[in-house]
Amino acid sequence: MKATATGRNAEAAVADYLVQSGFKILAKNWRTRWCEIDIIAQKDKIIHFIEVKYRFSKSHGSGFEYITEHKLNQIKFAARFWAAQNDWDGDYRLIAAEVTGLNFGNIQLVEID
Repeated sequence: MKATATGRNAEAAVADYLVQSGFKILAKNWRTRWCEIDIIAQKDKIIHFIEVKYRFSKSHGSGFEYITEHKLNQIKFAARFWAAQNDWDGDYRLIAAEVTGLNFGNIQLVEID
């Protein structure tokens, strides 16, 4: 499977997991000229901006380790940009979702900041 297809499958698995956990998916692969967010979801009155990282196994490190300072700054910028575009002045969270396993079955969410 190509990397793009693998990434999309991991994102779909996370979106399904979020829906089953009571989240409403607002957008997938939201993009502008300057930034992108894998998944934007809402639960209660909080918007969650989710960066999805897939690893077949953790033998080369966790997916969380691949969120660099530069990537974190991009996620923060994208979240602020989306909030401004959508007149959102409520709470929001930045979330990293790590997906591991051949069948995308192991999903772990961690708040990042």
